[in-house]
Amino acid sequence: MKFSLATKLATEDNTHCLVVPVVSGKQLPDVTKQVDQASGGAITAAIKAGDASTSHGKTLLLRSLAGIKSDRVLLVGCGKPGELTATQYVDILRAAGRAVKSLGAASATCHLNDLEVAGQNNHWKLAMAVQTLAHCNYRFDELKSAKSSPAKLKRIALGMADTSAAAAKQARATITTHSAIADGVKLARDLGNRPGNVCTPVYLADQAKQVAAELDLKIDVLDESRMDKLGMNSLLSVGRGSRQESRLIVLEYQGTDKKVSPTVLVGKGVTFDAGGISLKPAGGMEEMKYDMCGAASVLGTLKAAATAKLPVNVIGIIPAVENMPDGLANKPGDVVTSMSGKTIEIINTDAEGRLILADALTYAERYDPAVVIDIATLTGACIIALGNHLSAVIGNDQPLVDDLIQAGLDSHDRCWQLPMMDEYQRQIKSNIADISNVGGRQAGTVTAACFLSRFTEKQRWAHLDIAGTAWQTGKNKDSTGRPVPQLTQFLINSATG
Repeated sequence: MKFSLATKLATEDNTHCLVVPVVSGKQLPDVTKQVDQASGGAITAAIKAGDASTSHGKTLLLRSLAGIKSDRVLLVGCGKPGELTATQYVDILRAAGRAVKSLGAASATCHLNDLEVAGQNNHWKLAMAVQTLAHCNYRFDELKSAKSSPAKLKRIALGMADTSAAAAKQARATITTHSAIADGVKLARDLGNRPGNVCTPVYLADQAKQVAAELDLKIDVLDESRMDKLGMNSLLSVGRGSRQESRLIVLEYQGTDKKVSPTVLVGKGVTFDAGGISLKPAGGMEEMKYDMCGAASVLGTLKAAATAKLPVNVIGIIPAVENMPDGLANKPGDVVTSMSGKTIEIINTDAEGRLILADALTYAERYDPAVVIDIATLTGACIIALGNHLSAVIGNDQPLVDDLIQAGLDSHDRCWQLPMMDEYQRQIKSNIADISNVGGRQAGTVTAACFLSRFTEKQRWAHLDIAGTAWQTGKNKDSTGRPVPQLTQFLINSATG
């Protein structure tokens, strides 16, 4: 989808669908007032008749209005003027996006960016418009035998109240950057939605090679033989119960002087997780294809950063495995030796994500990173704690955690910090090995992070648990592409200081 800045007056715009806000009270927003006056009071009449609601997200479609060149005018309820929160604004954009998608229109112009949102500027409103409208227009039907007709909505123009040359220049830069982020989100969603018999570890590596070729990134893919020579026994132990070979994927984007230490992103890439010998319940197990969404988000973020030409250095590391039950699979009670030399007692083979991340985090040390951030659909406990709205963040460096929280607020892809104190570390003690891979039922998200912290003691490190936010569950299951917006915003913020 192509986004641009609207250059015509709303009344002169010949787009297929013009999107304008309606609010409670006697005054219409300026752009809506222009359309209303040009159409002989059609909008005012619709509001007075009760056809158009000013409640948040309520929509009404008007067709062929006299004096208006657009085929359709979509009225979107936006509540009381000046009282919109960030979440309400995004919800309104979603409602508009769904409505426009359902029309089958090829183009649209959205004037919701003119609304006042508490604590947010024009840059943020444009960014949210790009990402939210792109998100709403997404669909995944590549595996259906009866192919749908191509998506009709190809172009969206975004209106702006400030039409000065300086404002327009900044707006176009915002649209370009956040279009790149939207493309990265789409890649992450596509990868997440592909089933485990398509998206295997080798397939994921091939997709990374395609991204590298498209964007001129450096790539290295380690096979099992190379990982074995490095002593990555923790990672390799997870994939031994599968017929699919494991891979370690390393992508490098250099957007600034090579002397600048990189940000390293490590994404959990379990392309299907049956739980191993500690087999998962059958109900909902098909959703375990989404256990590689951390890996997908790393690829999506690298694509966004490279497309937007961000002045940062980023390395993406993806341990890619499949976790299945087999005679060679890990058994509860087994002990493996990680690349770091630490030994791990495996109590539960379904706590496999931390085993592959352990070796990937150790491997990250060779790049002398400024910071290391791992992203993983790691614990069901995170869903219990935070639901499907917020990711969890835990780390050993408070400024880094604070920066991720701020990036989440800036991108509306938010996270919440959980504690990681010495008391929790005691839960992963083992009397057989150096550490256990689980710490019991209590504080499962925290003890999983405690485990990872044992492999990041030399680094500024933070962990994002995206188990509740990476995909939408149930009948309408769908990858969300999170936290690509948050991670890319973190890179933008780090570049600008």
